[in-house]
Amino acid sequence: MGVIACLGWGSLVWDPQDLPIQREWFADGPLVRVEFARKSSDKRITLVLDASANPVRSLWGIMDTDDVDAAREALGARECIPQKNINRDIGTWTVGQSSPQMILSLPEWAISRGVSDVVWTALPPKLPGARGSAASRVVRHLAGLTGQQRANAERYVRRTPRQIDTLHRRLIEAELQWKPIDDDQ
Repeated sequence: MGVIACLGWGSLVWDPQDLPIQREWFADGPLVRVEFARKSSDKRITLVLDASANPVRSLWGIMDTDDVDAAREALGARECIPQKNINRDIGTWTVGQSSPQMILSLPEWAISRGVSDVVWTALPPKLPGARGSAASRVVRHLAGLTGQQRANAERYVRRTPRQIDTLHRRLIEAELQWKPIDDDQ
């Protein structure tokens, strides 16, 4: 039996819901290429793996299962990923495999922590609009939100762990003043 880790960088960390993880998220995960680059169904812009992003340090938690398929299913359920898309939208790594393109040095990181398997959300970028840079489209979209949609989008950005310091986050902070807040605020 091995240790299964779940990588996180966004709401999974501060709102795991029913995800079966041990209660603590560790801040020393592998470097990942993530960015605020996916417009979700509720209009928030969420963090996803993005090959063009600069690497940031992810967070990780230990799953309360020793079955990697069960871990994938649980993460897929938490992320509201349809069953038919689990294989595509939930990433996995097992000892002996090479490092995924957007998760740097995963094998070395995992072995040094006694982790045998890793799961993560692997939804692709999906940005609004077609004109302007990706960053300007993100800020323009968020600035145009109102009411509860804006409140939810702001909460997502502001509650994202501080170590997830991306280019788009810096621009959102500068333009919209959505500065990070801690879990207890």
